[in-house]
Amino acid sequence: MQSLGTAEADPGTKATGHLSVGERRDGSELGLPVAVINGAEGGRHLHLQAVSDGDELNGLGVLTRLLPQLDPAEISGTITVVAIANIHGFQIAEHRNPIDDTKLNRAYPGDPKGSSSDRIAHATLEAATEADLVIDLHQGSTSQMIDETRVRCGRHHRLHEECLELARVFDAGHVLDQQGPEGQLARVAPDAGVPTIDPELGGAVGWDDSSIDVGVRGVTRVLNYYDLLDGQVSPKDQIRASGFDRYGAPVGGLVSFQQTLGDRVEPGEPLFTVLDPFGAEKTRVAVDQSGIFWRARRLPQVATGEYVCSVGTGFEE
Repeated sequence: MQSLGTAEADPGTKATGHLSVGERRDGSELGLPVAVINGAEGGRHLHLQAVSDGDELNGLGVLTRLLPQLDPAEISGTITVVAIANIHGFQIAEHRNPIDDTKLNRAYPGDPKGSSSDRIAHATLEAATEADLVIDLHQGSTSQMIDETRVRCGRHHRLHEECLELARVFDAGHVLDQQGPEGQLARVAPDAGVPTIDPELGGAVGWDDSSIDVGVRGVTRVLNYYDLLDGQVSPKDQIRASGFDRYGAPVGGLVSFQQTLGDRVEPGEPLFTVLDPFGAEKTRVAVDQSGIFWRARRLPQVATGEYVCSVGTGFEE
């Protein structure tokens, strides 16, 4: 039998349940929705997690499309799932956990006696580090962003090559290979010996179908490559960036982008203009160094100094 929280599955079966992480304000138990797919044959253990940020729903979209298609009789190994990690943020469609005003994906490894986010991080990290591989599904919040996979352990980490291989198998098309901030699951889990990636499936208000499709295909490729499902796939060469240049608005107004997400840009090329409410150009911002137009704000209005977009830098095939 394989279990996660109250979900218990015998070989060749699947089950759903909840992982307890405390109590709600009314004193009732607070549980994260979890699932276990226990394959008919032995094999690797893949752990999937989504909605660490309460407004990032594309990962949940991947799970709702993919999991009903998986037949335990065809699985060799185990798949465990935490479908909604930031349960409080999800309920009100907020990025952070409103109970303690914390970004969950900065709270790892967590603390079983700490704040709400600490307790969720502790419980979900325990679940993740029982696995052989971890995919923590994210998106670029409500910004517009290319589909990419993040390798967050750092290039000198002992599991860097295994994490990078997992990212190349997932094949979102672009990889950000840069050590992540402290407290990220994709940075902490490799320290416990588990290769982990952090796919950022575009960006959206709600669900974005094309990015969800990328995620469904990516998880399926991982299942095939690591022999949880029959199927022949190989790692794909992708565009890999090592950092970002962030651009802010030098003046207030309305942003008009001169590039399309995914475009390669060169120094001096126009990146965006800022217009006044009557359409007159106030300023034009050019690219500082070669890169890929990676991420952009969704709403056009900006104040002086407000974030506008990011360009991926230090890229290679």
